Amino acid sequence: MPKFDNMKRITILGSTGSIGTKTLSVIRDFRDQFRVVGLSTFANLSLLKEQIEEFRPPAVAIVDTTKVNDGRALARQFQIRALFGIEGLIELASEIETDLLVVATVGSVGLLPTLRAIEKGISIALANKEVLVTAGQLVMRAVEQHRSQIIPIDSEHNAIFQCLQGNDRNAIRRIILTASGGPFRTSSKEEIEKATLEETLQHPTWAMGPKITVDSATLMNKGFEVIEGHHLFGVDIHNIEVVIHPESIIHSMVEFVDGSILAQLAPPDMYLPIQNALTYPRRCPTNLPSLDLMEVSKLTFFAPDFSRFPCLQYAYNAAVKGGTMPAVLNAANEVAVNRYLRKEIGFSQVPEIISHVMAEHSVGDAASLEEIQTADAWAREKAQHYE
Repeated sequence: MPKFDNMKRITILGSTGSIGTKTLSVIRDFRDQFRVVGLSTFANLSLLKEQIEEFRPPAVAIVDTTKVNDGRALARQFQIRALFGIEGLIELASEIETDLLVVATVGSVGLLPTLRAIEKGISIALANKEVLVTAGQLVMRAVEQHRSQIIPIDSEHNAIFQCLQGNDRNAIRRIILTASGGPFRTSSKEEIEKATLEETLQHPTWAMGPKITVDSATLMNKGFEVIEGHHLFGVDIHNIEVVIHPESIIHSMVEFVDGSILAQLAPPDMYLPIQNALTYPRRCPTNLPSLDLMEVSKLTFFAPDFSRFPCLQYAYNAAVKGGTMPAVLNAANEVAVNRYLRKEIGFSQVPEIISHVMAEHSVGDAASLEEIQTADAWAREKAQHYE
């Protein structure tokens, strides 16, 4: 196994979530390559304790401030530093000496810690879609200014990232994002409108947290990826396409101006894109089974149905509008999905709320973080009180 000259120091925001725990699985398999220096959770102290016992980070952050006493007790037990609240998350991301910050939080809570880390020149392994959806222009400007780097963890963007290695980004004709289609790929519009929460959370391909699973069911997850791809790779929104690919073997494709299409293929497992992001620019052997093309047998593709999945269209619309509209899209979606997860509203009301909030928004320039935060707060208030 190849060895780095020095162990790469890793901080993980959201270490108790699905991406965070998978990242620790990769680190577990490459113990001589990486050292965990920071972990964070919203409130899952029992799992955080297990992670501290195994990986012994010098610092942790707990976002839920009702857990301060328990967190301090945990810190005393292991003689480590504990930080609390959003400010604690920001401090963990930007003040602890680290070589790579893995941003695996869910929602817009990841934005400020990511920005502060970028301003310190720290490289980012990004799994949090909302960071670039809400403030992509500001984030990418900061990356350039502070000579940081974003390595995408999402399987689709990591696939594009891999396809672009050694290729001229100015030669991209289009990006093709693949989508499994979610649990309602073959359902009628009427069946989708009546979908229960239990049905929504039964994703056919990927094991993810509840919020992202709902986003996958509405295809908003894919809409967010369109906006992310625009910022990450500098490709015009109109040159980013979505195709439904139920097998989830091709994770995304890049077409170049000469007509050549490069695709990245792998089994549908987040281990590989996470490993790629952590070990970049090297490739290291893995114990994952090789992709058996004979077993796969065939790969199928379908155009997305915008009438059944209007959230995908809303994301394109928000991206074209630009300014503060993507932040409003994200905030309205976040509130609507949380209301759906609490069973306050039905599935069909998720896109209804988003559409309503977007229609009422007067788009601003999004030239500053304050402007984005104001639009975000406005949209959350509107979405929370929409009946």
